Parts: sequence; structure tokens; C-alpha cells
Amino acid sequence: MAQQKVPASGNTPKGRGHSAAVPGEAQERRRAPLNRDRVLRAAVTLADEVGIAGVSMRRLAQQLGVVPMALYKHVTDKDELLDGMVDVVIGEFDPPDPALDWKDGVRQRVLAARRAVLRHPWARQAIESRTRRTPAVLGYMDSVAGSFRAGGFSVDLIHHVMHALGNRIWGFSPELFDEPADTGAPPLTPEAQQAMAAEFAQRYPHILEIAVAATSGDLSGVGRGCDEQFEFEFALDLLLDGAERLHRRGWSSTDHAESRSSPA
Repeated sequence: MAQQKVPASGNTPKGRGHSAAVPGEAQERRRAPLNRDRVLRAAVTLADEVGIAGVSMRRLAQQLGVVPMALYKHVTDKDELLDGMVDVVIGEFDPPDPALDWKDGVRQRVLAARRAVLRHPWARQAIESRTRRTPAVLGYMDSVAGSFRAGGFSVDLIHHVMHALGNRIWGFSPELFDEPADTGAPPLTPEAQQAMAAEFAQRYPHILEIAVAATSGDLSGVGRGCDEQFEFEFALDLLLDGAERLHRRGWSSTDHAESRSSPA
């Protein structure tokens, strides 16, 4: 199902809302007819400025220059508003080049989703909180599945590959610890690095090995986070390579289940 491309709405400087508009702009905005599309786009812009927690029907009404009750003609409640905001972001997912094969097409599609989600930092939380699958959500999922189908994948394998990809199809991935890096923390002193290395060598030797490799031996970089884009693409390529291998083998969940239940 093709998605309508929606222009990015996250390029408004932070902190510039309705109050920052000049009088002429405010009057023009009030004269513009209110419809569902305008409400949703305004909500996306507001969320880009203040975060998802700062979006309320009252604040959105102020942004649009209308009374709050006017919004309820277009969205019944905040849940429907959030559903629509997610749909707007999905509309920004650029479709892949049709000349690409299934693997590059899926990769391009997922990375386009990631770019859109990164433009709207609130979108991940909104997507994860949604329980209703809108036509836009179903259409995007269908298009991803269709890319695998076009590559000759069985429906059975697509089912399990979609589970494995999980939230990655929306442009983000689960992390072991979803903890923001403390970029303002001062670097560890050589003495602190030495003490930390000695403790980890005794208690967590394998984690120390990974930390040393990831920081090229400079443990002052520990805690500042990894290259998220690299890690995302690494995991995506790993999953797509594995899916390709299973496809070439003619894998099926039925055969796999039978082999597990057969007596040794």
C-alpha cells in the first residue's frame, strides 16, 4: 500500500510556537480552514518543539488559534490525535527505488523510516505506545512484507522475519539499556581508568574486553554511548543476511518444528 509522502515538519526552531508568529501570520493561520490534516500537522510541529508530553488539546488549540472544542470535530480524543501524528510521520517514509532487489529495497525502506523518526524524536515513544493499527500502519507493514514477497520469500518465512525485525521496521531498535549517553560527563582520569579496569578485570573480564575494543583502549570514553547509526545498520544487515540464508535453504517453520520434535 503506497504511502503519501508528507513533508518533514521538524524544522521549526525549538521554542517558536504560536506566540512567535507575527500578527499577520497569526491572522492568516486563523483564517485557514481547520481540517484533520491541518490539525495533525500542527500537532506534529508542536511535538517537535515541546515533546510528546507537552502536546495537549488545549495547547494545540492555542497553536491553531481556535477553541479546544473545534479540534474534536476532527479528532475524538488524544489517542486518535497520536494515531494521526504517527500516520503523518509514516507518510514521510520514502519508498525504495523500485529497481532495487528485495534486500537493498528493504534496507533502503527501513533506513528511510529511521531518518523520519530521527527528525521527530518523540515519534519512537508514540509508535511504541500505539495499540491500534491504522491504515497507514498496516499499509507500511504490508509494503515491507511485499518487498520480501517480491524477492520470492515464502509467506511462512516472511512471518518470522517480520517478528525478528520487530521495531526496526519503524527505524529504531531495542537496546540492552535504553539509557542516554552523558555527553557532559568529564573524562575519567588515568587513575580512575586504572581502578575501573582492575575491578572489571576481576569481576567482568569479557565486558572489559569489549569496552577496551570499543574505545580503542581509552576507557575515558566508557559511558558516552556507541555509534547508534552504525549499530542500527549492523543489526539490520545481520538480520537481512540471515533471512537471505534461510530463504536460499528453503527454510520453513513446519520442518523446523518437526526436526525439534523428532526423537534423537
